[in-house]
Amino acid sequence: MSKKSLLVPLAAFGLLVTAAPAAETMLVVLKNGSELRAEVLKVRDDAVVLDLGSTVVTLPHADIARIEKEADKNAAAGQKAAAQSEDMYFVEPGREAMTVEKNVQRVAEAVVQIQTASGLGSGFIINKMGHVITNQHVIAGEREITVLVYKKKQGGLEKQSFTKVKIIAMNGYLDLAILQIDDEEAVKSLPFVPIGDSDALTQGQQVFAIGSPLGLERSVSQGIVSIRARENSGRWYIQSTTQINPGNSGGPLFNLKGEVVGVNNMKAAGVGVEGLGFSIPANMLKLFLKNREAFAFDPRNPNAGFRYLPPPSAE
Repeated sequence: MSKKSLLVPLAAFGLLVTAAPAAETMLVVLKNGSELRAEVLKVRDDAVVLDLGSTVVTLPHADIARIEKEADKNAAAGQKAAAQSEDMYFVEPGREAMTVEKNVQRVAEAVVQIQTASGLGSGFIINKMGHVITNQHVIAGEREITVLVYKKKQGGLEKQSFTKVKIIAMNGYLDLAILQIDDEEAVKSLPFVPIGDSDALTQGQQVFAIGSPLGLERSVSQGIVSIRARENSGRWYIQSTTQINPGNSGGPLFNLKGEVVGVNNMKAAGVGVEGLGFSIPANMLKLFLKNREAFAFDPRNPNAGFRYLPPPSAE
């Protein structure tokens, strides 16, 4: 089979293939995130025949994301930008998409539990300085806040509690807050997660959440984007089928690249109501972070960080 005959049929099916000798081992990336290294024996109209060495398999085009030379993959990996700082958060161009299972392994340590005297919520670490994002309603009116981190250790996980936590900024209208773990040495070893582009989300796209619903720490739920922008009370949210419950508030909504695309905020509740979760878009979070000085928390101001109910009427 010539190089030309290999490239043309695959291109017709939208697959990225790098020209290579017929006997060269190729990297076959499946849509479920799995990878195979095999020789391409034949390209049919409906499938690709691969030689794995010990056996020959036939894969439908619909199951294949792309086929490329191993050398090209390594070169592309070398060209990928590492996590790049954008103000106080990070982005990571070219981040590889993975299955939910594999993503949990790489991002779960950056998801934290937020504990206060009146309840708990979730949050996530966004940089090496120990800044944590959560919902404003999780910490509104509180002065004693504990951030609980779950670190991987040999044989399991280790809980680490940080009780010295600063409130950096908060906004009740957006329902966003920035905290900081006040331990310079400890935060250097804490992982953080990149912030993605919520405007790039599409209907039907897979997303997942990690948090502490009803106090059940490290819980993972999965769903799809129902609609990218759903208006409610003058704000817009990502609506998804991901299960969001009390305790998930402030936790991250991830795409399959392990990027935070939303901050979980609320759900629709009621008899017969299911699969209506709402998350604050990551791009709104970015604006809040870049303009945090406007919402800086001042402990000397008795109104800072509080939301008061309207006074009772004379009636």
